[in-house]
Amino acid sequence: MELQAFPPTLAADAPNDPDDDVGFVTKTRTRSQRPPLYKVLILNDDYTPMEFVVHVLERFFGMTHAQSFELMLTVHKKGVAVVGVFSFEVAETKVGQVMDFARRHQHPLQCTMEKE
Repeated sequence: MELQAFPPTLAADAPNDPDDDVGFVTKTRTRSQRPPLYKVLILNDDYTPMEFVVHVLERFFGMTHAQSFELMLTVHKKGVAVVGVFSFEVAETKVGQVMDFARRHQHPLQCTMEKE
C-alpha cells in the first residue's frame, strides 16, 4: 500500500482524526458598556417650605425658576418627583449635597436615588 503525502493545510481542511486536538482561535471584542443610570428623587414632607425646595432645585440641579416651581408642585401634589438622571457618582453627590443643605437649614427635606 502506498502512502499519499498531503500538502500542509489548515486544521479545518485536514482529515478528521479523533486523536487530533483541534482548537479554535476566537477573537474577543471588548465593548465598553454604558454605566447604569440613577434617578434622583425629591420626596414631599409637610414641613419644608415650597420656596426652599424651589431654591434647592435651582441651586443643585441647574433649573430655571419656572422649571423648579413646576417640579416643586409635582412633588407637592404627587409626593415624589424625579429631579434628574445621572451616573452613580453624580447622583450620590447630588443627594448628599441636597441632604446636607437641608440639614444645615433645619428642614426635613428628603432626597434619594434609585437605579433606573
